[in-house]
Amino acid sequence: MDNEITVVTGGSRGIGAAVTRRLAAAGHAVGIGYRDDRQAAEAVAREVRANGGRCVTVRADVAVEADVDHLFDVVVAELGPVTGLVNNAGITGPLGRFTETAPGTMRNVVQVNVVGALLCARRAAREMSTRRGGRGGAIVNVSSGAATLGSPGEYVHYAASKAAVDAMTVGLSKELATEGIRVNSVQPGLVHTDIHRAMGDPDRPERKAPAVPMRRAGEPDEIAAAVAWLMSPEASYATGAVLRVAGGL
Repeated sequence: MDNEITVVTGGSRGIGAAVTRRLAAAGHAVGIGYRDDRQAAEAVAREVRANGGRCVTVRADVAVEADVDHLFDVVVAELGPVTGLVNNAGITGPLGRFTETAPGTMRNVVQVNVVGALLCARRAAREMSTRRGGRGGAIVNVSSGAATLGSPGEYVHYAASKAAVDAMTVGLSKELATEGIRVNSVQPGLVHTDIHRAMGDPDRPERKAPAVPMRRAGEPDEIAAAVAWLMSPEASYATGAVLRVAGGL
C-alpha cells in the first residue's frame, strides 16, 4: 500500500488523528486536513514522520469549496495523486433540546457535516475516477450511530446531518462503482474524544456508558481500525456499506 495517498479531514485530533496514524502505519501517505488546531495537526504529522511515514498538514474549512480545493491541491503537489478520502471532519454544536437549538447552530452543523462531506467527496471522486484518468480508490465517510438513534434531547440536528452522510454514502457507492471508487461509511457510537468537551459535557462518555450494551465508551483506535479495513484491499468487494462500531447500540 506504499502508493496509497489519502486525505483525512479533521485529522488532527480524536478519531481523525487515530485514523491518520493507522493509515500511515499501513503505508499510506496522508494529507491531514484541519481547521483550527494547527499545533495538534503538526504533532500528529511529526509522529507519522518519526515512524517513517509521509504526510502534509493543510488548514481547510471543509464547508468552503476553495479551502477543499486547496487541501487537495497541496496533497497532490506534495504527496502525489490522491487514492483515498476519509471524510471525518464534523461538529455537533452545544448539547440541548431541539426547540432550544439556535438556527445558526443547525446551519453550521449542516454546512460542515453535510456540505463539507459532499464537497470533499466531489473533489476526491474527480481525482480518483478512472473515467477521468484517476487510479480509483476509496472513500470512507465517518457518520455516527446518532444517524439511526436520533439523539433526542441532545442534538437531533447532528443526528439528521449524519443520516444525510449515510444517504450520500449509498448513493455515491452506486454512482461511482464503475469508476473504480468504493464508498463506505462507519458509524461510531460513544467514543472517548474531545468532542464531548466541545459540546459542553466532558464527562458524557462515563455518564452514558451504562446505556451501551458493552458498558463502556469506545476508543478512537477502535474506530480507526474499522476505517482502515474499509480503506484496504481486504475490503475490495465492500461498497455502500454502513458499518456500525458502537458497542452494541
